[in-house]
Amino acid sequence: MSSSPIIITALFFTFLMLGTSNAELSATFYSSTCPNVSSIVRCVIEQELKSDTRIGASLIRLHFHDCFVDGCDGSLLLDNSDTIQSEKFANPNNNSARGFSVVDTIKTVVENICPGVVSCADILAIAAEASVYLGGGPSWDVLLGRRDSRTANQEGANSAIPSPFESLSEITDKFAAVGLDTTDLVALSGAHTMGRAQCKNFNQRLNGSNPDPALDTDYLETLSEICQAGDEELTDLDSSTPNTFDKKYFSNLQNNRGLLQTDQDLFSTTGADTVDIVNRFASSQSEFFESFAQSMVKMGNISPLTGSSGEIRLDCKKVN
Repeated sequence: MSSSPIIITALFFTFLMLGTSNAELSATFYSSTCPNVSSIVRCVIEQELKSDTRIGASLIRLHFHDCFVDGCDGSLLLDNSDTIQSEKFANPNNNSARGFSVVDTIKTVVENICPGVVSCADILAIAAEASVYLGGGPSWDVLLGRRDSRTANQEGANSAIPSPFESLSEITDKFAAVGLDTTDLVALSGAHTMGRAQCKNFNQRLNGSNPDPALDTDYLETLSEICQAGDEELTDLDSSTPNTFDKKYFSNLQNNRGLLQTDQDLFSTTGADTVDIVNRFASSQSEFFESFAQSMVKMGNISPLTGSSGEIRLDCKKVN
């Protein structure tokens, strides 16, 4: 029995819609609608770095924390509302995640030039690449075409984002849950070559009479002095070159100078397959840079909203 033209047309339309919703991200997505978007984002960050050397690391972290919760959909940027419990107030982000005002500045500039075209989720992805490059790290073709979610997931942020107090196996499981492997884990951890952390995130390692044995004694003394001022005190994640994106983070791990427990565990966990990867990256900055760029692209492809899904927010803080 032949199908009616109406049914065939309906099926074809459904197929097209499914194809649109599952569209591939593309480095040329805005080539005709907003061709200068990457330059615009980079220019804003360059200006911000003049007054805030931490902002690059903060923007990289925003992209990371966004992607680990229901994919790279800009959900982290949403404020509280009658229908939204903001991810900004989840434990991994509250009084910790920063750079939101810079994202708003970027969005304002982009909207003035290309109104209603570029998503907040894509701005986070572009900003992360620009921040790495401006810090001295690698550049890569950022795949674009994400759309913004209309919801947030505070509970998901509490459970899905890796914590500095978790074991290597727990962190590895969280990466695996979003399709990232051990090499991705070590490479992306290398983003800690820039930025700072609050003492409350590593204080347990300094414990008076029983400090973490996988912590250089001189470094332990330095950290203890810094943290006497309180849990909110900041110290560099990379004590060697704190504002430069390089391989020194991995050399620090080899010298028992990883700041967070989850950093040092990559090297100090006996028998872990992360140890060899740390050693490789410590000996070759080019290998680290290549792996980092690949892992950032891979992370940026976690469950994006595309096609007709989601929306292009006009204000990253709220749904349209």
